Amino acid sequence: MYSLEQLKIFVTVVETGSFSATGRKLKRAQSGISQAISNLEIAIDQPLFDRNKNTPTLTKSGKTLLPVAYSILHQQTYFDQKVESLAKNYEQDVVIAIDESISNHGILKIIAPLAQQYPITNFELISVTTFDVEELVKTGKAQIGIIYSDGELKVDMDFFLLGQARFLTIASPQHALGKLNKVNSSDLKAHRQCAHRSLNQSELWFSYAISAKVWYANTHQTLIDLVTQNVGWALVPELAIKQQLKQGDVVALPVVHEQGGWLTPVGCVVSRSKPTGPVTESLLTLLQQHFSNEDGWQAKA
Repeated sequence: MYSLEQLKIFVTVVETGSFSATGRKLKRAQSGISQAISNLEIAIDQPLFDRNKNTPTLTKSGKTLLPVAYSILHQQTYFDQKVESLAKNYEQDVVIAIDESISNHGILKIIAPLAQQYPITNFELISVTTFDVEELVKTGKAQIGIIYSDGELKVDMDFFLLGQARFLTIASPQHALGKLNKVNSSDLKAHRQCAHRSLNQSELWFSYAISAKVWYANTHQTLIDLVTQNVGWALVPELAIKQQLKQGDVVALPVVHEQGGWLTPVGCVVSRSKPTGPVTESLLTLLQQHFSNEDGWQAKA
């Protein structure tokens, strides 16, 4: 019967190109390397290398079995990492729910390094509305949620402030509101609004419909697309429209009661139904650093 050690020597010979180089890399005598390969060939009853030349060359059987050997060794590594993660109480799965308008703004940059730091932990990212994020965390279906906060005390979850996001009221340059030097509330009410609303018809407390004529959408990106089609005006995150503003596809309206835009708190909710392990703690630390440093976010006070 072959061993994992023999398979490791087999693939190392292929990678280094010789028995002597393999011996140096694995800190073993060349004779021991040669004997290990011979024992492996006897165990599987297949020649792996052609030794007629100065350097060992893979046989047809060797070429066929090499990827299988790699696969087995990778599985061993995975098994060892899994054992280590269990010993250190690393979370096996981490589910992060993020408000859909926040999810694309640098979040992946802070998640990516955790793949190397915690290679066995599986991450799942869910982009939904703030209301759905809270429900997922409250019911324990997600460990962490990133939301727009209304300042109310959260039930069955912990909360901390990350920063503030700026929202701008926008319209198409061709829209009547886009041609005004100042825009009052009465002007907004006189024109069709593109308003954000979740699937259960919940509206954000700062961007609810005020016009008698309304088109609803459950993502801010859809609202932006509607505005560029000159359907109506909308209140959307500044970070989501930087490119459209630069290109002139939309204009920020000079709303009298929202000079400089509307600032709303961005917070993180953490489930109390699941223990907080080292992976979750690392993620929370990275989130706080990200929102305090990311251009376009107002850092927490």
